[in-house]
Amino acid sequence: MDDKEQQRLGEESITPSPQPRRVLVLGATGYVGGRLVPRLLQAGHDVSVAVRSPEKVRATPWGAEVTVHQVDLDEDPRQHPALAEALEDQDVIYYLVHSMGGGSDFEEQEAQTAERLAAAAHEAGVQRIVYLGGLHPEGAELSPHMRSRAAVARILLDSPVDTIAFQAGIIIGSGSASFEMIRHLARTLRLMPAPDWVANRVEPLGIRDVLYYLLAAADVPGSINATLDVGNRQTLTYAQVMKTFAKVAGLAPRHVIALPIPAPTLSGMWVGLVTPLPMSLTIPLVQSLQLDAVTGDRRVDELIPPPASGFLTFEEAVTLALRREREGAVDTTWDADVGPLDQAAASLPNDPQWAGHPVYEDARSVTTTEASAEAVWRVIEGIGGTNGWYSWPLAWRVRGVWDKLVGGAGLNRGRRLPDVLRVGDPVDWWRVVDLEPGRSLTLRAEMKVAGEAWLEFTVRESQQGTELAQRAVFYPTNVRGTLYWYSMAPFHRFIFPTMLERIVATAAATSHHDARPPAGEERS
Repeated sequence: MDDKEQQRLGEESITPSPQPRRVLVLGATGYVGGRLVPRLLQAGHDVSVAVRSPEKVRATPWGAEVTVHQVDLDEDPRQHPALAEALEDQDVIYYLVHSMGGGSDFEEQEAQTAERLAAAAHEAGVQRIVYLGGLHPEGAELSPHMRSRAAVARILLDSPVDTIAFQAGIIIGSGSASFEMIRHLARTLRLMPAPDWVANRVEPLGIRDVLYYLLAAADVPGSINATLDVGNRQTLTYAQVMKTFAKVAGLAPRHVIALPIPAPTLSGMWVGLVTPLPMSLTIPLVQSLQLDAVTGDRRVDELIPPPASGFLTFEEAVTLALRREREGAVDTTWDADVGPLDQAAASLPNDPQWAGHPVYEDARSVTTTEASAEAVWRVIEGIGGTNGWYSWPLAWRVRGVWDKLVGGAGLNRGRRLPDVLRVGDPVDWWRVVDLEPGRSLTLRAEMKVAGEAWLEFTVRESQQGTELAQRAVFYPTNVRGTLYWYSMAPFHRFIFPTMLERIVATAAATSHHDARPPAGEERS
């Protein structure tokens, strides 16, 4: 890579806005929104966010710099004024909300939400709405989720509020759903027999360039109400995308064989099994790959010129994404906003017997003089992902595959970063719901099971040494849940004590390693 390419992949320079505005971001805890907010702040805008879970915002590096409104877009604004209050005095709204899951009526729900938002924005005197949808051929039969995105864009464009509706193809960046799917497919299989959609064309766009367009949309002068295609002007087939990724990542050449079988649902299930993404995401994602996703016009250039340094090529976007992962600089992931983090339901109660129905608990503790509390905490905060769960890996993998098959998160969802956690982060099939750095971590299970489950770790120093307490709590919702707990109890009697022992042993080994004197020096 030459010096010019290295410079293009360096730190971004955010140009101050010529006219800072009052901006409200909907979807601020999502993959794109979580990266857009700090850029809006750097550009000088007065930023507010409307979220269902304010605690997720407080856990971000920029949480103290924005005004936070607690808003549930599913609520009727006539009965719940939170949305109207959030929209008051705002100039620009970024609408970055879309459900990749949802039930059979999700299209109707998303349309109704868009209509409510547009009406409330008009009443509040908002000047512009900015929306991000997906690229698709005009007149083609779309998948349900692509159809829903197109419908939402149309609702916003038909509203009295000026709207810029961007349409982008797959987004390439550290932690994006498209990037994770491509990476795991390329790394898992050297020979990939694939459905015929791998021959379809796509115009990938690096997350950096997506954010460039979104940021610039606030400063487009005058009145504008239009759909704008955005891409990097580099057209590839999906097969070329996976082969190119393998080359950039230093893998052996990958061979993709396109089979004359569409099978989008079956293909989505298969992708769900071999990647960290749940099937509730991979099925609609693969369904959306059945059509070309390339820009149809360049009208966007008349309003927003291309980046001064040019667009990132697919190769450069992959290089940058891999580098950010190595550096531990992944700000958001595809799993950044899977829904509300209801603390009343998510947090582990101090007294499990409050529920008034069967509660099952496995509580254990150990005291060690071989490892400091700091060393034990480092192991706890790094649990899951590539570090695993410190007991019977085969059992965890089998349970993870089963969870994927029944529609759960599965075990290979991984983590945002390998050694740092914050509230709302995914950890395999768990979610961080409470975190007191250096002292306690509470995870809530997101596996498919008839009940609610938590796993809690607490670390503290005592006169006897470092104490580590571990507690698993399960609330069955029906008889199936009770049967599940008892069927797993024999495994728990092995898994949980082993986990506790190996966490302490790993911390002790780390403490001993850190305590060794430098080479050539004697311990005093």
